[in-house]
Amino acid sequence: MNVERILRVQQFLFREARLLDQRRFDEWFELFTDDCLYWMPTRYNRLREGAEERWSVADEIEDETGLAYFEDTKTSLGRRIERLRTGMAWAEDPPSRTRHYISNVEVEESTVDADVVALSNFLVYRSRNEGLGDDEDFFAGAREDRLRVEGDSFRIARRKIVPDFVAINAQNLSIFF
Repeated sequence: MNVERILRVQQFLFREARLLDQRRFDEWFELFTDDCLYWMPTRYNRLREGAEERWSVADEIEDETGLAYFEDTKTSLGRRIERLRTGMAWAEDPPSRTRHYISNVEVEESTVDADVVALSNFLVYRSRNEGLGDDEDFFAGAREDRLRVEGDSFRIARRKIVPDFVAINAQNLSIFF
């Protein structure tokens, strides 16, 4: 993998984060392919069954047949964005102020449904109302993005969001990752 492609992937992810923080949801939505999957599986605490067992992170995360915080297609992502405009999205009234931090970006060639796999970590800060403690949240985790090359940029064909949290302490989960 050449350095130029790695930098282009990083810049794509950084730009995507900026679009979310600026609430430019229509532009963000266009970054996804028509057949995309935007998915955040649940996570649970798991005790080892014995001292010899490996403590694999994958064993703590639901697979595609299990529970998820959300499992959106392009259509359902569009509905979520459209709902924000209706005034009926009480969880986003007033709108959240977010800051998306994307780090530890690794880029690999893909052998399946995409051209590139981008692995990254995220930290999202959200503030609502007056930001007096109860209205501030931090979300941390990892993302696995399958990106398709389109022209001189990319589109997201699949995003798997792996949360570090098991229980959500926030009042809602109405933002995008």
